[in-house]
Amino acid sequence: MTTDAPSTSQGFADVNGARLWYETAGSGPALVMLHGHLLDSGQWDGQLAELAGERRVVRYDTRGFGRSDMPAAPFSYADDLRALLGVLGIERAALMGCSGGGATVIDFALAHPEMASALVLVGSAMSGFQHTGEVPPKLAAVRQAQARGDVDGAVELGLEIWTDGERRRPDQVNAVARERTREMMRGLFSRPDVEAEARWLDPPAAGRLGEIGVPVLAIVGGDDLAAIHDIARTIEADVPNARRVVIPDAAHHPNMEHPAEFNELVRSFLREVAAG
Repeated sequence: MTTDAPSTSQGFADVNGARLWYETAGSGPALVMLHGHLLDSGQWDGQLAELAGERRVVRYDTRGFGRSDMPAAPFSYADDLRALLGVLGIERAALMGCSGGGATVIDFALAHPEMASALVLVGSAMSGFQHTGEVPPKLAAVRQAQARGDVDGAVELGLEIWTDGERRRPDQVNAVARERTREMMRGLFSRPDVEAEARWLDPPAAGRLGEIGVPVLAIVGGDDLAAIHDIARTIEADVPNARRVVIPDAAHHPNMEHPAEFNELVRSFLREVAAG
């Protein structure tokens, strides 16, 4: 635990035609954190100061999330990350990404291996990964609620899927984390729709994990979706230097539900990487 909160700086960066909000704290080797694609950089409220005790920590709102805008033009999340690192003068960094942010981190590490020192993948997605089975009914219901403009209904369904999981009732979940997730998800679902094609790595990351040459920590909540667990197991099996950790009693955003446990996992992993 840190004793004094490190000073932070915030700003906007013009990146590939978009304006991205970012925040930095601490000093030392860089750690860049990419939020999941249901939230915004507020996902890392419990990590920024804690991990900045030993690192220069950066979080930012991905294009189309939080305070960042979404121009109506094709784009690549990984290209945005590369450009933001250039703006911030970061040549190499440890990268931590959740869900869609994890997919971005994997793509980036494959496209720019010299710029990644380690990866922390939290309930990660993966470009090109083929999910088996049917789409869970509640996911379809979220899309239907959004289509008819029922933001509150879509958010509540999203919380049941991604925060509660199939096993837990809402009252069994960290209440602070659940409400913070609701706030960020509602902000996302309330944004106006913008037609902008997101372009992923080609060929995609699935099938190329053996090319990742840096240490990887794959963290997954015990109550996350089966498909997310499948990806975490694939990462563990196919990346040469990867290990998987399951945090019990947590779903898609374990860093929010169990921040102390999560922070210690990440801190210990990054210390091991630094020690070689």
